[in-house]
Amino acid sequence: MDFNLSEEQRAVQQAARDFATTELLPEVIERDTHQKFPAEQIKKMGELGFMGMMVDPKYNGGGMDTISYVLAMEEISKIDASASVCMSVNNSLVCWGLEKFGTEAQKQKYLKPLAAHGIGAFCLSEPEAGSDATSQRTTAEDKGDYYLLNGTKNWITNGNSANTYIVIAQTDAAKRHKGINALIVEKGTPGFVVGKKEDKMGIRGSDTHSLMFQDVKVPKANRIGEDGFGFTFAMTTLNGGRIGIAAQALGIATGAFELALKYAKERKAFGKHLTEHQAIQFKLSEMATKIEAARLLLWQAATLKDEGKDFIRAASMAKLYASEIAQEVTTEAVQIHGGYGYVKEFHVERLMRDAKITQIYEGTTEIQKMVIARELLRN
Repeated sequence: MDFNLSEEQRAVQQAARDFATTELLPEVIERDTHQKFPAEQIKKMGELGFMGMMVDPKYNGGGMDTISYVLAMEEISKIDASASVCMSVNNSLVCWGLEKFGTEAQKQKYLKPLAAHGIGAFCLSEPEAGSDATSQRTTAEDKGDYYLLNGTKNWITNGNSANTYIVIAQTDAAKRHKGINALIVEKGTPGFVVGKKEDKMGIRGSDTHSLMFQDVKVPKANRIGEDGFGFTFAMTTLNGGRIGIAAQALGIATGAFELALKYAKERKAFGKHLTEHQAIQFKLSEMATKIEAARLLLWQAATLKDEGKDFIRAASMAKLYASEIAQEVTTEAVQIHGGYGYVKEFHVERLMRDAKITQIYEGTTEIQKMVIARELLRN
């Protein structure tokens, strides 16, 4: 594995860093406080190519590799994880899934605008089907030339701001996971209602809603893949999505670490800078080592994906470890700041709250361990 980034990759990294600092940082505390979706910033991210980074240029994408994508995700996440999760869902789940498994007509109609300037949503979770994704209660009844969609989805990122939704629903319950389909649903379709926005602990700027479908007609042409392919589609797409969330967790950890390091160099206690106290030196050393280890796991998963190799285990390991150290590093960052770390002005308390969700969405910590164990015991 080559640890030297190309000029293009470094340029992407720097562009993301500059955007995060100039566009996302100024009002990030206010957006967190008022749960304000960063609509203007997301629009600019689309214009800069951050919303369809890995999509083929013929579909309005950037044609970049996964390494470039995770570099950008880390930089955006250092400043605003609410913006980066919108970016992650659109890139890793919606655009990647459509490009990999969609028909040419679906790519022309949905992927091209999504990669250029749109926002997509991936609708899998339900009130009674979180980690157990096979227990879909949302139904897609086959009516010949269309499906009749009924049910509720919850915890949906980009729930209100998206214009294109990929909805996972059960068509034939007798076949269990082999009777599930993935359907493309447009915003504004009759019977499709966006529910309340969730009042969350972290990533408060992100657009998390429940979605209700009541007798929504979805054309057969909007089914992704063959009949019954929906569960395989969802699981395959989530394998790649975990790389995006690992990058988000890494960014949150790195952002908190950089703030703690800067503060420790400036703050004095007992007559000397915090960095001169061995207790603080040890904390910073452990934080930095954990971050580097998480980054190596992430880059390994991204490289395997780019090389077309099996990356399932690597992606789960990266997501598992990066999300765990995000919790640990942000907590220590607050501790190093002391009382200042507990107030919003110094950012680290927000990063600590944001970190927790990385252990939950796109497969909980426990699900990652199950995936890793399954891959280890496969042979």
